[in-house]
Amino acid sequence: MNSRILFFTLSLFIFISCARENEVNIYSSRHYDTDLELYRDFTEKTGIRINLIEGTSDELIERIRNEGINSPADIVITVDAGRLWRAKEAGVLQPHGSGYLNQTIPSEMQDPEGYWVGLSERTRAIIYNTETVSREELEGYWELADEKWAGRLCVRSSNNIYNQSMVASLIESRGEEQTEEWGVRLVNNFARPPQGGDTDQIRAVAAGLCDVALANHYYLARLIESDNQADLEVASKVGIYFPTADYGGTHVNISGAGIAANSPNRENAVRFLEYLATSDAQLIFAIGNNEFPVLDGLELPDVLSQFGEYDSDAINVAVYGVNNPRAIRLMDRAGWR
Repeated sequence: MNSRILFFTLSLFIFISCARENEVNIYSSRHYDTDLELYRDFTEKTGIRINLIEGTSDELIERIRNEGINSPADIVITVDAGRLWRAKEAGVLQPHGSGYLNQTIPSEMQDPEGYWVGLSERTRAIIYNTETVSREELEGYWELADEKWAGRLCVRSSNNIYNQSMVASLIESRGEEQTEEWGVRLVNNFARPPQGGDTDQIRAVAAGLCDVALANHYYLARLIESDNQADLEVASKVGIYFPTADYGGTHVNISGAGIAANSPNRENAVRFLEYLATSDAQLIFAIGNNEFPVLDGLELPDVLSQFGEYDSDAINVAVYGVNNPRAIRLMDRAGWR
């Protein structure tokens, strides 16, 4: 029996008894095998057994709402601050009340009211074709709407949460009117209709279908570390650029977690969240998927070290959710499909 099946088997015991002294029930939309190492390490350190339920963020939120006060969920883990905001708004989270988390996690990486915390950082990078674009030409997200990039930009669709959160961030820093004007000009620079995922954007840049694209940094890291020769060829043809502070900084999103509203094992849930904010856990949680840890001073793997440091735009990630409805409407009006 492999480890993932084992965890799903263990999860069945949730419905036998919602509250046991030595367990914590995790609902996660992260589907990375490295997270299983986290769960094993926590159990070894504390003796607290982990029961795991996996699904998409929307599925898990709806499931917890339907389960109501009888929900066995203790911890909700998901990606993107916009989704964490949705979970909070849906009433499926409660404040963690942990002084350790408040002191350890940077304030811009957590909910101001303590309903969730960021546990790894995901940068929205500019990927460029190294043969057709000089690094010195690159500036910031705002400048991608300039005429010089006409017909040269690849992006995902507007229904992608990563793009929605980036636009929500720009609304916060630039205002809605200016951001809409930017959106219209950006759409005019698309090399093709939005399609595919982040990896598809990188492949398109390498193939010469466009010269620049937006993608989360870890998608390129996966290609660089791939055993597939085609992936390595793609990675060899592109570069990665993080907008500097001079151009507004780099958009940073998160993977994060919060305590479920009706957690039957709240004390264990707090212990688990605090564990995720330790150096040992950060090395597993963040670096296992080539995300940047939220804690400073940790030794990064070679691929992330090669990417270099980045200047965060320093915007509290909670606004991505607050501004999400406005961002969606704005992108629609701008013609970003």
